Amino acid sequence: MTPVVQVGNLRAEAGQRTLLDGVSFALAAGQVLALVGESGSGKTTTGLALLGEQPPGVTVSGRVTVAGRVGFVPQQPSAALNPVRRIGGVFREIAARHEGAPDELIAVALRRARVPAQLLRRYPHQLSGGQQQRVVLAQALVGNPAVIVADEPTTGQDAITRAEVVGELAAVADHGVAIVLLTHDLDVVRALADEIVVLRRGRVIEAGTAADVLTRPQQEYTRALIAAQPRVVLPAEAGKPVPRLDLRGLTARHRSATVLREVNLRAGAGECLAVVGRSGSGKTTLARCVAGLHAARTGEVLLDGRALARSLRRRSPADLARVQYVFQDARGSFDEHRSVLDQVSRTAVRLRGLPAPDARRAALAELAGFGVDEPAALRRPAGLSGGELQRAALVRALLARPDVLICDEITSGLDALTQAGLLDQLAGLRESRACTLVLISHDLGVVARLADRIAVLHEGSVVEYGSARGVLGSPAHPVTAGLLGSAVEGMEKRN
Repeated sequence: MTPVVQVGNLRAEAGQRTLLDGVSFALAAGQVLALVGESGSGKTTTGLALLGEQPPGVTVSGRVTVAGRVGFVPQQPSAALNPVRRIGGVFREIAARHEGAPDELIAVALRRARVPAQLLRRYPHQLSGGQQQRVVLAQALVGNPAVIVADEPTTGQDAITRAEVVGELAAVADHGVAIVLLTHDLDVVRALADEIVVLRRGRVIEAGTAADVLTRPQQEYTRALIAAQPRVVLPAEAGKPVPRLDLRGLTARHRSATVLREVNLRAGAGECLAVVGRSGSGKTTLARCVAGLHAARTGEVLLDGRALARSLRRRSPADLARVQYVFQDARGSFDEHRSVLDQVSRTAVRLRGLPAPDARRAALAELAGFGVDEPAALRRPAGLSGGELQRAALVRALLARPDVLICDEITSGLDALTQAGLLDQLAGLRESRACTLVLISHDLGVVARLADRIAVLHEGSVVEYGSARGVLGSPAHPVTAGLLGSAVEGMEKRN
Protein backbone atom coordinates (compact mmCIF):
# COMPACT_ATOMS: atom_id res chain seq x y z
CA MET A 1 0.00 0.00 0.00
CA THR A 2 1.15 3.54 -0.74
CA PRO A 3 2.03 5.35 2.51
CA VAL A 4 0.02 8.46 3.42
CA VAL A 5 2.64 9.33 6.06
CA GLN A 6 6.38 9.05 5.59
CA VAL A 7 8.85 10.20 8.23
CA GLY A 8 12.55 9.98 7.51
CA ASN A 9 15.51 10.74 9.80
CA LEU A 10 13.50 13.15 11.92
CA ARG A 11 15.64 15.11 14.35
CA ALA A 12 14.70 17.68 16.98
CA GLU A 13 17.04 19.67 19.18
CA ALA A 14 16.50 22.18 21.98
CA GLY A 15 19.82 23.90 22.63
CA GLN A 16 22.26 21.15 23.55
CA ARG A 17 19.53 18.56 24.14
CA THR A 18 18.56 16.06 21.45
CA LEU A 19 14.84 15.33 21.62
CA LEU A 20 14.57 13.18 18.48
CA ASP A 21 17.47 11.33 16.88
CA GLY A 22 16.75 9.88 13.45
CA VAL A 23 13.12 8.76 13.82
CA SER A 24 11.70 7.07 10.70
CA PHE A 25 8.42 5.27 9.95
CA ALA A 26 5.65 5.00 7.33
CA LEU A 27 1.90 4.54 7.57
CA ALA A 28 -0.76 3.55 5.00
CA ALA A 29 -4.38 4.71 4.77
CA GLY A 30 -6.65 3.10 7.36
CA GLN A 31 -3.76 1.86 9.49
CA VAL A 32 -3.09 2.72 13.12
CA LEU A 33 0.49 3.28 14.23
CA ALA A 34 1.16 3.59 17.96
CA LEU A 35 4.13 5.58 19.25
CA VAL A 36 4.91 4.29 22.75
CA GLY A 37 7.62 5.02 25.27
CA GLU A 38 8.19 6.64 28.63
CA SER A 39 7.57 10.30 29.35
CA GLY A 40 10.13 12.41 27.50
CA SER A 41 10.82 9.74 24.87
CA GLY A 42 9.79 12.02 21.99
CA LYS A 43 6.20 10.96 21.28
CA THR A 44 4.66 14.44 21.44
CA THR A 45 7.53 16.07 19.53
CA THR A 46 7.03 13.52 16.75
CA GLY A 47 3.28 14.12 16.69
CA LEU A 48 3.79 17.89 16.47
CA ALA A 49 6.20 17.40 13.55
CA LEU A 50 3.42 15.65 11.62
CA LEU A 51 1.33 18.78 12.16
CA GLY A 52 4.19 20.98 10.91
CA GLU A 53 4.76 22.39 14.40
CA GLN A 54 7.40 22.26 17.10
CA PRO A 55 7.63 23.45 20.72
CA PRO A 56 9.20 26.88 21.37
CA GLY A 57 12.99 26.79 21.12
CA VAL A 58 13.06 23.44 19.29
CA THR A 59 14.72 23.01 15.89
CA VAL A 60 13.40 20.21 13.67
CA SER A 61 15.06 18.65 10.62
CA GLY A 62 14.48 15.57 8.46
CA ARG A 63 11.63 14.61 6.15
CA VAL A 64 7.91 14.53 6.95
CA THR A 65 5.57 13.83 4.03
CA VAL A 66 1.80 13.61 4.43
CA ALA A 67 -0.56 12.92 1.50
CA GLY A 68 -3.39 15.14 2.68
CA ARG A 69 -4.53 17.07 5.70
CA VAL A 70 -3.63 16.16 9.29
CA GLY A 71 -6.21 16.42 12.10
CA PHE A 72 -5.30 16.56 15.77
CA VAL A 73 -7.00 15.18 18.89
CA PRO A 74 -5.31 16.59 22.02
CA GLN A 75 -4.80 14.87 25.35
CA GLN A 76 -6.98 17.40 27.17
CA PRO A 77 -10.10 17.99 25.03
CA SER A 78 -11.28 20.84 27.27
CA ALA A 79 -8.21 22.84 26.20
CA ALA A 80 -9.33 22.62 22.54
CA LEU A 81 -12.92 23.74 23.20
CA ASN A 82 -13.94 27.39 23.56
CA PRO A 83 -15.77 27.64 26.91
CA VAL A 84 -17.90 30.65 25.87
CA ARG A 85 -19.12 29.32 22.51
CA ARG A 86 -21.68 26.69 21.65
CA ILE A 87 -20.28 23.57 20.01
CA GLY A 88 -22.24 24.13 16.78
CA GLY A 89 -20.84 27.61 16.16
CA VAL A 90 -17.28 26.30 16.32
CA PHE A 91 -18.14 23.44 13.94
CA ARG A 92 -19.57 25.88 11.41
CA GLU A 93 -16.44 28.02 11.62
CA ILE A 94 -14.22 24.98 11.00
CA ALA A 95 -16.40 23.75 8.12
CA ALA A 96 -16.20 27.16 6.40
CA ARG A 97 -12.45 26.63 5.91
CA HIS A 98 -13.02 23.54 3.75
CA GLU A 99 -14.54 22.87 0.38
CA GLY A 100 -18.10 21.56 0.36
CA ALA A 101 -21.43 22.35 1.95
CA PRO A 102 -20.81 23.14 5.65
CA ASP A 103 -23.91 21.29 6.89
CA GLU A 104 -22.90 18.15 5.02
CA LEU A 105 -19.28 18.34 6.20
CA ILE A 106 -20.47 18.66 9.80
CA ALA A 107 -23.03 15.86 9.46
CA VAL A 108 -20.42 13.45 8.08
CA ALA A 109 -17.92 14.30 10.82
CA LEU A 110 -20.51 13.87 13.56
CA ARG A 111 -21.60 10.51 12.15
CA ARG A 112 -18.03 9.21 11.89
CA ALA A 113 -17.22 10.26 15.47
CA ARG A 114 -20.58 9.04 16.79
CA VAL A 115 -21.57 12.46 18.15
CA PRO A 116 -25.34 13.13 18.50
CA ALA A 117 -26.36 16.27 16.60
CA GLN A 118 -28.17 17.66 19.67
CA LEU A 119 -24.80 18.26 21.37
CA LEU A 120 -24.18 21.11 18.92
CA ARG A 121 -26.50 23.30 20.98
CA ARG A 122 -24.47 22.86 24.17
CA TYR A 123 -21.44 24.61 25.67
CA PRO A 124 -18.32 22.56 26.52
CA HIS A 125 -19.00 22.63 30.28
CA GLN A 126 -22.33 20.90 29.62
CA LEU A 127 -20.54 17.84 28.18
CA SER A 128 -18.96 14.93 30.04
CA GLY A 129 -15.28 14.18 29.50
CA GLY A 130 -16.14 11.40 27.06
CA GLN A 131 -18.50 13.66 25.10
CA GLN A 132 -15.81 16.35 24.92
CA GLN A 133 -13.36 13.81 23.53
CA ARG A 134 -15.81 12.70 20.85
CA VAL A 135 -16.58 16.32 19.89
CA VAL A 136 -12.87 17.09 19.48
CA LEU A 137 -12.48 13.99 17.31
CA ALA A 138 -15.42 15.12 15.17
CA GLN A 139 -13.89 18.58 14.77
CA ALA A 140 -10.66 16.96 13.57
CA LEU A 141 -12.65 14.94 11.03
CA VAL A 142 -14.32 17.95 9.38
CA GLY A 143 -12.89 18.21 5.87
CA ASN A 144 -11.94 14.52 5.64
CA PRO A 145 -8.30 14.46 6.83
CA ALA A 146 -5.92 11.77 5.60
CA VAL A 147 -4.33 11.38 9.04
CA ILE A 148 -5.40 11.90 12.65
CA VAL A 149 -2.77 12.43 15.35
CA ALA A 150 -4.38 11.32 18.64
CA ASP A 151 -2.38 12.36 21.72
CA GLU A 152 -3.30 10.15 24.70
CA PRO A 153 -7.00 10.15 23.71
CA THR A 154 -8.08 7.86 26.57
CA THR A 155 -6.14 9.56 29.37
CA GLY A 156 -8.31 10.27 32.40
CA GLN A 157 -11.28 8.28 31.03
CA ASP A 158 -13.17 5.65 32.99
CA ALA A 159 -13.13 2.10 31.59
CA ILE A 160 -16.54 2.40 29.92
CA THR A 161 -15.73 5.72 28.22
CA ARG A 162 -12.27 4.47 27.27
CA ALA A 163 -13.79 1.49 25.47
CA GLU A 164 -16.17 3.86 23.65
CA VAL A 165 -13.29 6.10 22.51
CA VAL A 166 -11.38 3.05 21.26
CA GLY A 167 -14.44 2.00 19.27
CA GLU A 168 -14.79 5.46 17.73
CA LEU A 169 -11.12 5.56 16.68
CA ALA A 170 -11.42 2.05 15.23
CA ALA A 171 -14.44 3.16 13.18
CA VAL A 172 -12.49 6.18 11.87
CA ALA A 173 -9.62 3.92 10.77
CA ASP A 174 -12.10 1.57 9.11
CA HIS A 175 -13.20 4.53 6.95
CA GLY A 176 -9.65 4.80 5.60
CA VAL A 177 -8.18 7.49 7.86
CA ALA A 178 -4.65 6.74 9.09
CA ILE A 179 -4.16 7.27 12.84
CA VAL A 180 -0.94 8.05 14.67
CA LEU A 181 -1.64 7.17 18.30
CA LEU A 182 0.58 8.67 20.99
CA THR A 183 -0.09 6.69 24.14
CA HIS A 184 1.27 5.00 27.23
CA ASP A 185 -1.75 2.70 27.48
CA LEU A 186 -0.77 -0.68 26.06
CA ASP A 187 -4.30 -2.03 26.44
CA VAL A 188 -5.46 0.64 23.97
CA VAL A 189 -2.51 -0.23 21.73
CA ARG A 190 -3.56 -3.89 21.75
CA ALA A 191 -7.09 -2.99 20.77
CA LEU A 192 -6.23 -0.52 18.00
CA ALA A 193 -2.72 -0.63 16.60
CA ASP A 194 -1.50 -2.33 13.43
CA GLU A 195 2.10 -1.14 13.88
CA ILE A 196 4.12 -0.05 16.92
CA VAL A 197 7.16 2.20 17.15
CA VAL A 198 8.91 2.17 20.54
CA LEU A 199 10.78 5.37 21.37
CA ARG A 200 13.38 5.84 24.06
CA ARG A 201 15.30 9.09 24.55
CA GLY A 202 14.33 10.22 21.08
CA ARG A 203 15.42 7.06 19.24
CA VAL A 204 13.47 4.18 17.70
CA ILE A 205 14.65 1.14 19.60
CA GLU A 206 12.04 -1.31 18.28
CA ALA A 207 9.39 -1.30 15.56
CA GLY A 208 7.11 -3.84 13.93
CA THR A 209 3.61 -5.19 13.82
CA ALA A 210 1.60 -4.86 17.02
CA ALA A 211 1.39 -8.63 17.36
CA ASP A 212 5.16 -9.07 17.08
CA VAL A 213 6.15 -6.22 19.40
CA LEU A 214 3.61 -7.05 22.12
CA THR A 215 4.06 -10.82 22.10
CA ARG A 216 7.71 -11.18 21.03
CA PRO A 217 9.51 -7.97 22.09
CA GLN A 218 13.19 -7.97 21.17
CA GLN A 219 14.44 -5.21 23.47
CA GLU A 220 14.67 -5.38 27.26
CA TYR A 221 13.15 -1.89 27.50
CA THR A 222 10.07 -2.99 25.53
CA ARG A 223 9.70 -6.07 27.71
CA ALA A 224 9.88 -3.85 30.81
CA LEU A 225 7.18 -1.51 29.42
CA ILE A 226 4.85 -4.44 28.80
CA ALA A 227 5.55 -6.04 32.18
CA ALA A 228 4.89 -2.76 34.02
CA GLN A 229 1.35 -2.35 32.68
CA PRO A 230 -0.93 -2.49 35.77
CA ARG A 231 -3.44 -5.31 36.08
CA VAL A 232 -6.40 -5.79 38.40
CA VAL A 233 -5.11 -8.11 41.14
CA LEU A 234 -7.28 -8.55 44.21
CA PRO A 235 -5.61 -7.00 47.29
CA ALA A 236 -5.69 -8.39 50.81
CA GLU A 237 -8.79 -7.72 52.90
CA ALA A 238 -8.62 -4.40 54.80
CA GLY A 239 -9.46 -4.09 58.48
CA LYS A 240 -11.82 -1.58 60.04
CA PRO A 241 -10.24 1.90 59.95
CA VAL A 242 -9.70 4.30 62.80
CA PRO A 243 -10.74 7.32 60.76
CA ARG A 244 -8.31 10.11 60.09
CA LEU A 245 -10.47 11.47 57.26
CA ASP A 246 -14.22 11.29 57.83
CA LEU A 247 -16.84 12.62 55.39
CA ARG A 248 -20.31 12.97 56.84
CA GLY A 249 -23.37 13.85 54.79
CA LEU A 250 -21.30 15.64 52.17
CA THR A 251 -23.56 17.35 49.62
CA ALA A 252 -22.24 19.74 46.96
CA ARG A 253 -23.74 21.93 44.27
CA HIS A 254 -22.57 23.52 41.02
CA ARG A 255 -24.80 26.53 40.41
CA SER A 256 -28.31 25.04 40.60
CA ALA A 257 -27.29 21.41 40.13
CA THR A 258 -26.61 18.99 42.99
CA VAL A 259 -23.47 17.02 42.10
CA LEU A 260 -22.86 15.16 45.39
CA ARG A 261 -25.59 13.68 47.56
CA GLU A 262 -25.10 12.70 51.22
CA VAL A 263 -21.67 11.13 50.84
CA ASN A 264 -20.35 9.29 53.90
CA LEU A 265 -16.81 7.86 53.67
CA ARG A 266 -13.89 7.12 55.98
CA ALA A 267 -10.16 6.47 55.63
CA GLY A 268 -7.60 5.74 58.33
CA ALA A 269 -4.01 6.92 58.77
CA GLY A 270 -1.79 5.26 56.16
CA GLU A 271 -4.77 3.94 54.20
CA CYS A 272 -5.78 4.57 50.60
CA LEU A 273 -9.38 5.38 49.72
CA ALA A 274 -9.99 5.10 45.97
CA VAL A 275 -12.93 6.96 44.44
CA VAL A 276 -14.00 5.61 41.05
CA GLY A 277 -16.89 6.15 38.68
CA ARG A 278 -17.80 7.35 35.21
CA SER A 279 -16.88 10.78 33.94
CA GLY A 280 -19.20 13.35 35.54
CA SER A 281 -20.06 11.18 38.54
CA GLY A 282 -18.72 13.71 41.06
CA LYS A 283 -15.27 12.29 41.85
CA THR A 284 -13.29 15.50 41.42
CA THR A 285 -15.94 17.58 43.19
CA LEU A 286 -15.64 15.27 46.20
CA ALA A 287 -11.86 15.67 46.19
CA ARG A 288 -12.15 19.45 45.90
CA CYS A 289 -14.56 19.56 48.86
CA VAL A 290 -12.01 17.71 51.00
CA ALA A 291 -9.26 20.12 49.91
CA GLY A 292 -11.34 23.26 50.54
CA LEU A 293 -11.52 24.14 46.85
CA HIS A 294 -15.31 23.78 46.56
CA ALA A 295 -17.12 25.76 49.25
CA ALA A 296 -20.66 25.27 47.92
CA ARG A 297 -21.32 22.24 50.07
CA THR A 298 -22.99 21.07 53.25
CA GLY A 299 -22.06 18.25 55.57
CA GLU A 300 -18.73 17.82 57.30
CA VAL A 301 -15.14 17.01 56.38
CA LEU A 302 -13.39 15.93 59.58
CA LEU A 303 -9.66 15.42 60.06
CA ASP A 304 -8.82 13.44 63.20
CA GLY A 305 -12.31 14.24 64.48
CA ARG A 306 -12.17 18.02 63.89
CA ALA A 307 -14.23 19.70 61.17
CA LEU A 308 -12.28 21.55 58.48
CA ALA A 309 -13.49 24.88 57.12
CA ARG A 310 -15.28 24.72 53.78
CA SER A 311 -12.97 27.20 52.03
CA LEU A 312 -9.19 27.38 51.74
CA ARG A 313 -9.36 31.02 52.79
CA ARG A 314 -10.81 30.02 56.16
CA ARG A 315 -8.29 27.24 56.86
CA SER A 316 -5.22 27.85 59.00
CA PRO A 317 -1.72 27.34 57.55
CA ALA A 318 -1.48 24.12 59.57
CA ASP A 319 -4.71 22.80 58.06
CA LEU A 320 -3.58 23.85 54.58
CA ALA A 321 -0.40 21.83 55.06
CA ARG A 322 -2.26 18.78 56.39
CA VAL A 323 -4.44 18.35 53.26
CA GLN A 324 -2.68 18.63 49.91
CA TYR A 325 -4.04 18.19 46.37
CA VAL A 326 -2.16 16.94 43.29
CA PHE A 327 -4.07 17.84 40.13
CA GLN A 328 -4.52 15.75 37.00
CA ASP A 329 -3.38 18.62 34.75
CA ALA A 330 0.09 19.11 36.21
CA ARG A 331 1.14 21.59 33.51
CA GLY A 332 -1.84 23.80 34.21
CA SER A 333 -0.96 23.90 37.91
CA PHE A 334 2.44 25.54 37.32
CA ASP A 335 3.24 29.17 36.49
CA GLU A 336 4.85 29.04 33.06
CA HIS A 337 7.13 32.02 33.81
CA ARG A 338 8.95 30.68 36.90
CA SER A 339 11.29 27.74 37.36
CA VAL A 340 9.85 24.48 38.61
CA LEU A 341 12.27 24.49 41.55
CA ASP A 342 11.10 27.92 42.72
CA GLN A 343 7.49 26.80 42.66
CA VAL A 344 8.09 23.45 44.36
CA SER A 345 10.27 24.90 47.14
CA ARG A 346 7.72 27.64 47.81
CA THR A 347 5.50 25.07 49.58
CA ALA A 348 8.11 24.47 52.29
CA VAL A 349 8.53 28.22 52.77
CA ARG A 350 4.82 29.04 53.03
CA LEU A 351 3.51 26.01 54.90
CA ARG A 352 6.50 24.87 56.98
CA GLY A 353 8.32 28.14 57.54
CA LEU A 354 11.67 26.94 56.14
CA PRO A 355 14.17 29.60 55.02
CA ALA A 356 14.36 29.80 51.22
CA PRO A 357 17.84 28.17 50.92
CA ASP A 358 16.78 25.24 53.13
CA ALA A 359 13.54 24.89 51.17
CA ARG A 360 15.45 24.72 47.87
CA ARG A 361 17.78 22.03 49.23
CA ALA A 362 14.83 20.02 50.55
CA ALA A 363 13.02 20.39 47.21
CA LEU A 364 16.06 19.30 45.19
CA ALA A 365 16.57 16.23 47.37
CA GLU A 366 12.89 15.22 47.13
CA LEU A 367 12.76 15.88 43.38
CA ALA A 368 15.85 13.74 42.82
CA GLY A 369 14.14 10.91 44.68
CA PHE A 370 11.31 11.11 42.16
CA GLY A 371 13.61 11.17 39.13
CA VAL A 372 13.67 14.93 38.43
CA ASP A 373 17.30 16.09 38.44
CA GLU A 374 18.57 19.61 39.20
CA PRO A 375 18.99 20.74 35.54
CA ALA A 376 15.36 19.81 34.87
CA ALA A 377 14.15 21.45 38.09
CA LEU A 378 15.85 24.72 37.15
CA ARG A 379 13.89 24.93 33.89
CA ARG A 380 10.51 26.52 33.41
CA PRO A 381 7.58 24.08 33.11
CA ALA A 382 7.68 24.13 29.29
CA GLY A 383 11.13 22.50 29.46
CA LEU A 384 9.89 19.39 31.27
CA SER A 385 7.91 16.43 29.97
CA GLY A 386 4.41 15.77 31.24
CA GLY A 387 5.67 12.92 33.41
CA GLU A 388 8.40 15.05 34.96
CA LEU A 389 5.90 17.80 35.74
CA GLN A 390 3.50 15.33 37.33
CA ARG A 391 6.26 14.06 39.63
CA ALA A 392 7.28 17.65 40.44
CA ALA A 393 3.66 18.46 41.32
CA LEU A 394 3.61 15.48 43.68
CA VAL A 395 6.85 16.61 45.34
CA ARG A 396 5.43 20.14 45.73
CA ALA A 397 2.54 18.69 47.73
CA LEU A 398 4.74 16.33 49.76
CA LEU A 399 7.00 19.17 50.92
CA ALA A 400 4.08 20.32 53.09
CA ARG A 401 4.34 16.99 54.96
CA PRO A 402 0.59 16.33 54.57
CA ASP A 403 -1.52 13.93 56.58
CA VAL A 404 -3.96 13.59 53.65
CA LEU A 405 -2.78 13.55 50.04
CA ILE A 406 -5.41 13.80 47.30
CA CYS A 407 -4.23 12.38 43.98
CA ASP A 408 -6.60 13.24 41.12
CA GLU A 409 -5.80 10.99 38.13
CA ILE A 410 -2.09 11.65 38.62
CA THR A 411 -0.97 8.45 36.89
CA SER A 412 -3.23 8.82 33.84
CA GLY A 413 -0.67 10.60 31.65
CA LEU A 414 2.31 8.43 32.57
CA ASP A 415 3.92 5.55 30.74
CA ALA A 416 3.83 2.15 32.44
CA LEU A 417 7.41 2.25 33.76
CA THR A 418 7.10 5.76 35.24
CA GLN A 419 3.67 4.87 36.60
CA ALA A 420 4.98 1.72 38.30
CA GLY A 421 7.76 3.69 39.99
CA LEU A 422 5.33 6.36 41.15
CA LEU A 423 2.94 3.77 42.58
CA ASP A 424 5.82 2.21 44.53
CA GLN A 425 6.67 5.64 45.94
CA LEU A 426 3.07 6.36 46.90
CA ALA A 427 2.83 2.98 48.62
CA GLY A 428 6.02 3.82 50.49
CA LEU A 429 4.59 7.15 51.66
CA ARG A 430 1.73 5.39 53.35
CA GLU A 431 4.15 3.27 55.35
CA SER A 432 6.91 5.80 56.08
CA ARG A 433 4.70 8.83 56.82
CA ALA A 434 1.33 7.24 57.67
CA CYS A 435 -0.11 9.47 54.95
CA THR A 436 -3.75 8.90 54.01
CA LEU A 437 -4.27 8.79 50.23
CA VAL A 438 -7.47 9.79 48.48
CA LEU A 439 -7.02 8.35 45.00
CA ILE A 440 -9.26 9.55 42.16
CA SER A 441 -8.68 7.18 39.25
CA HIS A 442 -10.25 5.51 36.24
CA ASP A 443 -7.54 2.84 36.15
CA LEU A 444 -8.66 -0.18 38.14
CA GLY A 445 -5.17 -1.70 37.90
CA VAL A 446 -3.82 1.33 39.78
CA VAL A 447 -6.72 1.17 42.23
CA ALA A 448 -6.07 -2.52 42.93
CA ARG A 449 -2.38 -1.77 43.50
CA LEU A 450 -2.95 0.92 46.15
CA ALA A 451 -6.45 0.95 47.58
CA ASP A 452 -7.62 -0.42 50.91
CA ARG A 453 -11.17 0.79 50.29
CA ILE A 454 -13.12 1.76 47.19
CA ALA A 455 -16.09 4.08 46.84
CA VAL A 456 -18.03 3.95 43.56
CA LEU A 457 -19.81 7.18 42.63
CA HIS A 458 -22.70 7.41 40.19
CA GLU A 459 -24.57 10.65 39.53
CA GLY A 460 -23.24 12.12 42.77
CA SER A 461 -24.17 9.24 45.09
CA VAL A 462 -22.06 6.45 46.58
CA VAL A 463 -23.57 3.31 45.04
CA GLU A 464 -20.96 0.90 46.42
CA TYR A 465 -18.41 1.20 49.22
CA GLY A 466 -16.25 -1.40 50.86
CA SER A 467 -12.87 -3.08 50.97
CA ALA A 468 -10.95 -3.09 47.71
CA ARG A 469 -10.95 -6.86 47.69
CA GLY A 470 -14.69 -7.03 48.19
CA VAL A 471 -15.61 -4.38 45.62
CA LEU A 472 -13.24 -5.66 42.92
CA GLY A 473 -13.85 -9.34 43.61
CA SER A 474 -17.62 -9.27 44.06
CA PRO A 475 -19.10 -6.05 42.64
CA ALA A 476 -22.68 -5.57 43.82
CA HIS A 477 -23.80 -2.60 41.72
CA PRO A 478 -24.25 -2.56 37.91
CA VAL A 479 -22.01 0.53 37.57
CA THR A 480 -19.15 -1.25 39.33
CA ALA A 481 -19.64 -4.33 37.21
CA GLY A 482 -19.69 -2.13 34.09
CA LEU A 483 -16.43 -0.43 35.03
CA LEU A 484 -14.75 -3.79 35.62
CA GLY A 485 -16.26 -5.39 32.53
CA SER A 486 -15.37 -2.60 30.09
CA ALA A 487 -11.60 -2.82 30.41
CA VAL A 488 -10.02 -2.44 26.98
CA GLU A 489 -7.96 -5.58 27.53
CA GLY A 490 -11.22 -7.52 27.22
CA MET A 491 -12.09 -5.99 23.84
CA GLU A 492 -11.48 -7.78 20.60
CA LYS A 493 -8.75 -6.45 18.35
CA ARG A 494 -10.25 -4.45 15.51
CA ASN A 495 -10.25 -6.17 12.14
